[in-house]
Amino acid sequence: MKKQDVIFGIHAVEALLKNSPERVIELWLMQGRDDERLEPLVNAAQEAGIKSQRSARKVLDEKAESTQHQGVVARVTAAKVLAENELDALLDKLSAEQKTPFFLILDGVTDPHNLGACIRNADAAGAHGVIVPKDNSVGLTSVVSKVASGAAEVVPLFQVTNLARTMRHIQEKGVWIVGAAGEADSNVYQADFKGALAIAMGAEGKGLRRLTRESCDSLISIPMSGTVSSLNVSVATGICLFEAVRQRLV
Repeated sequence: MKKQDVIFGIHAVEALLKNSPERVIELWLMQGRDDERLEPLVNAAQEAGIKSQRSARKVLDEKAESTQHQGVVARVTAAKVLAENELDALLDKLSAEQKTPFFLILDGVTDPHNLGACIRNADAAGAHGVIVPKDNSVGLTSVVSKVASGAAEVVPLFQVTNLARTMRHIQEKGVWIVGAAGEADSNVYQADFKGALAIAMGAEGKGLRRLTRESCDSLISIPMSGTVSSLNVSVATGICLFEAVRQRLV
């Protein structure tokens, strides 16, 4: 039997219906909610031949194990998390299509809200995938999907056994890895982000682990002028990703 999961929230479920409707097993909508925001989702479900059930808010709260479902909950087959060999296949595909690889590496991000926000940033920036270690990292949970607002359904997430080894491997494929570290002498606005690139970010407070930091080709910092010493990882990720976007658009 395939592993199952719960996805909730308008954007997350709508993206699922658009990109992978075959994963939806059951769909629940809240009784009495028939506003314009829900209409596209209802239409997408009908087009995919998926019947929805109307249920009371309390029932949806219990199914989602959250009150933040926005009146939409789906029981689905679990999302496929990709492995090293599939990362290799994607790099080969990008090379064949003459596209410049652009990845986000997250080391030690265990908070699902942070991972969801980082995946959403990666999608907005046009990254080809997010790479995380199997250990010391949160997976694709329902909260991650909700916070990612649909991005978790389109941005590949690669969980790898040995992050440092995977970093060395993609470097051999021509990908330059830039890591964010507070102690770095060079800052994000001085870095060259134009070629085949992976940006490595560590968890807030802890930063990149030693082996991950040592596996980077270069390190950059984000200039800080205020009294706080660090930024939330999703905010820092957005700054770095979109500096890369700015450079790659020039």
